[in-house]
Amino acid sequence: MPSLWIQNARVIDPASKRDSVGDLFVKNGKIVASLSAADKKSARKIDAEGLVACPGLVDIHVHFREPGQMHKETIETGSRAAAAGGFTTVVCMPNTSPVADTAGTIQLIKDSIARTACIKVHQTGCITVGMKGQALAPIGSLARAGVVAITDDGDCVQSNELMRRACEYAKMFDLPLMDHCQDHSMTVGAVMNEGVMSTKLGLRGWPNAAEDIIVSRNVILATYTGARIHMQHISSRNSVEILRRAKSRGVSVTAEATPHHIALTDDQLATYDTHFKMNPPLRTEEDRLAIIEGLKDGTIDIIATDHAPHTDYEKDKEFDYAPNGILGLETALAVTLDVLVKQNKFKLTTVVDLMTRKPAAIVGLDVGTLAEGAAADICLFDPNEKWTYDAKAGFSKSANSPWHGKELKGRVKTTIVDGKIVYDGKTIR
Repeated sequence: MPSLWIQNARVIDPASKRDSVGDLFVKNGKIVASLSAADKKSARKIDAEGLVACPGLVDIHVHFREPGQMHKETIETGSRAAAAGGFTTVVCMPNTSPVADTAGTIQLIKDSIARTACIKVHQTGCITVGMKGQALAPIGSLARAGVVAITDDGDCVQSNELMRRACEYAKMFDLPLMDHCQDHSMTVGAVMNEGVMSTKLGLRGWPNAAEDIIVSRNVILATYTGARIHMQHISSRNSVEILRRAKSRGVSVTAEATPHHIALTDDQLATYDTHFKMNPPLRTEEDRLAIIEGLKDGTIDIIATDHAPHTDYEKDKEFDYAPNGILGLETALAVTLDVLVKQNKFKLTTVVDLMTRKPAAIVGLDVGTLAEGAAADICLFDPNEKWTYDAKAGFSKSANSPWHGKELKGRVKTTIVDGKIVYDGKTIR
């Protein structure tokens, strides 16, 4: 593998507190302080003037649909979409077919990752058998099989006692427990946020309280058991405040926000466009602003996409019957830069931290830094380049994005994994 010499970039690495214009050097797949004269002569040079060089982005909440739902996405196509979005590490959810609740299924997925993924892909295991919320999955076996967390994402565990036992096992095996916070009894038949817009549209509403109750439950269980509980895709302003108070007491909870929940509100559903249908639903402007404030003060720890591919024929249905979820990987950086940096004056270094070092730390992955000796996982992007996103021409197998045809600002130019260029701004290698 030839050495790499990235020149004249604005290098941002929150882990090592670096934010300066300079060069990056890569040898044998690792970040090095410099190259020898001979290595510089033979190195592949990348002129990155005007670009930002940061650690490869890390997303700990994606759905690659393999095995069993490969008409929507595969590990190969999902990893390619991730690379095009600047991501070098992702963590897949276990709601596949079959669900990832046994060591055998985990191994099947890992074998496919080794064969087809162009970036680093990690897997989670289920909390309960079949994701049915009735009996614990073999968490010890899943840990030995190499899962980085346990979750029933998409099917929140409703039994408080079962969740307590899951917390105890997760702590025993030093695994974070990720939870999709939803009280099912409050959301039967619900398809969007409960509020003025749901009343106008005549659609069944989904109250904030359905999320708030489970977030509160998880705070209590994290306090009681000492387990590390990560709250997925927070959407309610009340949940943000519950987490803020819990963190002030030192409770071991973390949380994520998605690009779509910081950018969009339920007003977008006025035309019944199913590309704006998701779980949890888009909420009000007050909720959106509370999430942004939570990211600003550290109450919400990270950005994660909840990349959820669906085919066009699945989404092209009456609103009540269309599945929840949208694509997220190829647009995440641009959308997040627009909302947080441009509109809300976040520092660029803060946004990079939300998408690199911090998510890696939650699941204990040794990535997300450009420190000397680290794996050379690098994202080069132009924060000022405008471009129009064409979901149908993207790298995902599906095209269900609310940003299809929209002009975005901030574009990934190169993605590097272990010193190898996997995306050059046009093609996946």
